[in-house]
Amino acid sequence: MTDLPTALPRPLRPRRRLALRASCCALLLGVLAPWPSLAQAQAGAAANSPRRAGDHIVAVVNRELVTNGEVLQRAAQVEREMQRAGVTPPPRERLLQETLDLLIDDRAQLSHARETVSRIEDVELDRAVAAVAAQNQLSVPQLRERLRAEGYDYLRFRDNLRDQMLLDRVRERDVQARIRITDSDIENWLAAQRAKAGLSTEFDIAQVLVALPENAGAAETAERRLRAVQVLQRLKAGEDFATLVREVSDGSKENGGALGLRRSDRLPDLFVEAVTPLRPGEVAPQVLRSGAGFHVLKLLQRKEANLSVVQHRARHILLRPGPRLTQDAAIARLADFKRQIEARRARFEDLARQHSEDGSASNGGELGWAGPGQFVPEFEQALLALPAGAISEPLVSRFGVHLIQLLERRNVDLGIREQREAARNALREAKYEEAYQEWAREVRARAYVELRDPPGP
Repeated sequence: MTDLPTALPRPLRPRRRLALRASCCALLLGVLAPWPSLAQAQAGAAANSPRRAGDHIVAVVNRELVTNGEVLQRAAQVEREMQRAGVTPPPRERLLQETLDLLIDDRAQLSHARETVSRIEDVELDRAVAAVAAQNQLSVPQLRERLRAEGYDYLRFRDNLRDQMLLDRVRERDVQARIRITDSDIENWLAAQRAKAGLSTEFDIAQVLVALPENAGAAETAERRLRAVQVLQRLKAGEDFATLVREVSDGSKENGGALGLRRSDRLPDLFVEAVTPLRPGEVAPQVLRSGAGFHVLKLLQRKEANLSVVQHRARHILLRPGPRLTQDAAIARLADFKRQIEARRARFEDLARQHSEDGSASNGGELGWAGPGQFVPEFEQALLALPAGAISEPLVSRFGVHLIQLLERRNVDLGIREQREAARNALREAKYEEAYQEWAREVRARAYVELRDPPGP
C-alpha cells in the first residue's frame, strides 16, 4: 500500500502566473471556498468601476476598455497578496505590464464568453451573492450595507460577480474540451505510482506454448509459428483454452496452463505488455515470440496493488489582514489564542466561532476529512508536519493567517474505480495548464487589441 501523491486535485482553473491572477472565483475562502472572499469581490468591483476623472485608457479590447486606474488597483492588490504569502513581488514596471496583460486576457475571454455562453440568470447570481455573504458570515442585507459603508456600489459588485461566473463557465467548457485522457494514460500513471512505491500489479496468466528448438531453421520456425497462429484462430472461433493446452502446449498442462498469480516484475516484460490492456478472460490478440518459442496468452486474473491516500481532519481559525488588522497583529493574536488553548483557558472551537473569518467558523473551524490537493499547498504542508492533536504556529497563506489543529489522520485505500478517477484527475490537472495557455492565446489572437499609453502612476 502506498500514499497516492496529489491524486485529488483542487478545482481546475486557469493558473498562468498564478500569483498575478486575482480571480473572484478562487479557492474556498481561507482554504476551500468556491466563491470569493468579500475583499476579493470588492477589489474586483473596484477594478470594473467606471473610469475615474483624470484616469486614462491604456488598452481597448474589442468593445471593452482597460484603464490605468484598473491596472494600478489590480497591481496593488497583487502586491498585497504576494507579500502576505511571503513572495517577493517583481519589479514595478514588470508587475504593471504583466497585470495589464492579464486584464487584456480577461477582457478578451469575457467578450468571448458573452458571445458563446448562455447568460447567467438572476437566480444563479442571487445564489452566488448569498454564497459570498455566507462565506463572510453575513446576511445579504448585511453584505449590501458593508459594501455601501466601504464605498462599493452593490450593482457593480453583482455585475462583476456575473462576469466572473461567465469567465469560469467558458474556461471550464472550452479548456476541458481540449484535454484528452486515454485508458493508456491512466494505466501508465497508476503503474508509475506503484513503481515509485515498489509495488507491482499481479497477473495470473495461462499460456499455450509452442516450443522452438534453439537451433531451429527458417522452415521449422515458420511451421511452429503457424501452429501457434492456428491455436489462436481456434480460440477466436470459440474453442476451450484448457482443452487446447492439453492438446497442443509444450509447457505445463496443469491447471489449464495457468502460471499462477505473479507480480509483474516476476513475469517477462513481453507477457506484461501483452496482458495489461486485457480484461480477465480475454486472450492476447497476437501470438508472442520469446526465446522459448511461440506463446498464446489468456489473462485469468489481475490483482491491482493497493494505493491509498492520506486524509486529514482538521480545523482552523482564519484572520484576514486588512486596514484594521496588520499581518503582524494577526500573527500575534493567533499566537495568543494558541497559548490560551494549550493552557486550557480556552477551547479551539469556541475561539474559532468567535473570531474566525472563514465559513467554517460556525462549525468550530472544522473542515472535515480532506485528501491530497484539497487544501492550498502551504496549508497542506503544515498539516503534514503536525502530529494528531497538535496545533500549528500561525501560518501565513495567500488567504490570510491561520491557526491549524490536526484532529485525525488516516490512510484510505482506494478501490479500482477510485484509483482510476484519481489518476484521471491528476492527469487532467497536469494537462490543464498547457490546454489553458493554448486556448487563451487563441482567444486573444482573435480579439481586437489596441494598446494606448503604458500603465504607470
